[in-house]
Amino acid sequence: MKFAVRYLKNTYYPLIVPDTIDLRDGQMVIVRTEKGEEALKAFIVNSQIEQLWAQAKTKPEPLTVIRVLSQRDLQTLDDIKKEEVEAFFKCQALVKQHNLVMNLVQCRITFDRRKITFYYTAPERVDFRALLKDLTQTFTRVRIDLRHIGVRDETSILEGVGLCGQPFCCSSFLRKFATINVKLAKDQGMPIAPGKISGTCGRLLCCLTYEYSNYIDAAKGMPPIGTSVMTSDGLGKVCYLQFMSGKVAVKLEDGKTKEYDKSDIEIVDADVNVEIDDVQTINNYGDEGATAQDLKQLEDDKNSSTGNI
Repeated sequence: MKFAVRYLKNTYYPLIVPDTIDLRDGQMVIVRTEKGEEALKAFIVNSQIEQLWAQAKTKPEPLTVIRVLSQRDLQTLDDIKKEEVEAFFKCQALVKQHNLVMNLVQCRITFDRRKITFYYTAPERVDFRALLKDLTQTFTRVRIDLRHIGVRDETSILEGVGLCGQPFCCSSFLRKFATINVKLAKDQGMPIAPGKISGTCGRLLCCLTYEYSNYIDAAKGMPPIGTSVMTSDGLGKVCYLQFMSGKVAVKLEDGKTKEYDKSDIEIVDADVNVEIDDVQTINNYGDEGATAQDLKQLEDDKNSSTGNI
C-alpha cells in the first residue's frame, strides 16, 4: 500500500513510510522537506497512480515520514496556526511602517518552527532590506524567507470558489498557468466584460483554454464573418457564428437576421449590399463597456505567476 501527500503547487509527493509506522488514510503526519518539518495529510495512492509513478521519467522526490501526529502534536499545530496569524499582522505593520508597496498574502511557519515564510505580491521590485532587518529582530532564532508571488499564485494558495461554483482550478488540480488572451473568450462567444471572463485574481479565467480546441474544430467548415452567402430566403452576409450548434446567422438584404444550418447555405462570389457592423454578436453579448485598458489588464500575465510558492 502506497501513500502520498499534497505539497507545493497541488503536486502529490510519494511517501517513504518506515516499517515501524502504522499509517492509515487521512492521518496527519510529519514529513521532512527542503523547508524543514511539515505537517501534512497522508492519502492512499490507488494502483493506477502507483503504476503511472513507476513508469514516469520525472516524478516528485519522495518525502520521508517522521511520525504520525499525536494529540500533543495536533495541539502544537493549532498553536502554530495562531502564531502564523500573529506573525502576519506583525509583518504587515512593519510593511506599512516602511511604506513599502507590497501586499502581504500569507505567513507559514514550519512545524519545527525553524523557518517562517512571508508571501507577498507587488507590482514591481521591492527593496525590503530594512524590513528584513526588523523582521530578524522581531522573530529571533528562526530563518525568515520573503517570497514574491504573482496574483494567480496568491489566489491558488488562499483558495476559494469560482464563478462555476467549484473550487478554484489553481487550488485543486492546476499546476501550471497557460497564457490566455481575450481572443479565446471572443472565439467562444463569451461576453467581453471583465466581471464575466476574469477570476478572483483579476486575470482571465484559466478555464477559457479548456474547451477552446473544441471551438476550433467546430469552426472548420464555417464561413468567415462578412462572407456573402445564398440562403433559402435570398442573399445575405454572415454576421455571427454559433460553433457548437453549427448555426450561421445571416443578415439578409431586407435587413432581417436569421439563423441557418451551415449545410443550408452556400458561399457565393457576389457583392451584397448589407452592413453587418450594427449586428450584435452571438447571444446578444457586446463588449459591455469594457475598455481597451480593462482588457489589457486582464491579459497582463507579467509576473502574475512566479511559481515561487
